[in-house]
Amino acid sequence: RYEEREDFAVVMQPFFRNTLLPLDSNGKPDLSFFAADCFHFSVRGYAEMAMALWNNMLEPVGEKQTYNNFTHDRSKLKCPNPEKPFFSTLRNSGFRNSDLNLEKTELSVPYWAVIVAAVAGVLVGSL
Repeated sequence: RYEEREDFAVVMQPFFRNTLLPLDSNGKPDLSFFAADCFHFSVRGYAEMAMALWNNMLEPVGEKQTYNNFTHDRSKLKCPNPEKPFFSTLRNSGFRNSDLNLEKTELSVPYWAVIVAAVAGVLVGSL
C-alpha cells in the first residue's frame, strides 16, 4: 500500500520474533525483566526492547535481527553512520525494483486445522 510513496514507509521490525525468555544464573526465568503482574515488561525489559527496536530500524530490510539477547549492554546499540544516516526501509535497502513479493500469500495451514488442533489438545490435556 505504501511501497510507491516517497514520503512514508512501513517496515516490519522482527526483533521479537525469535526471542526466548531471559533466564537467570539458575536457569529460571529472570523476573527482573517483568512487572509485578509477570506479564508486562519492567523498566529493564522495556529498555531491552527499545534497544532492539532501535537497532532493527537501522538494519537493512532482509538483514534485520529477529531475536533479542537481553544482555542489558548499551554498547550493542547501533548508530547511524555517514553512509546510512537514516532508518532502513524497503526502498533504501535496495528492494525497490526487486522481485520481493509484498502481496498477501495463501496460508500454508487452513484455519480450521488450528481449531481442530486446539480442541484436540484440550481433550488430550483433560484426559
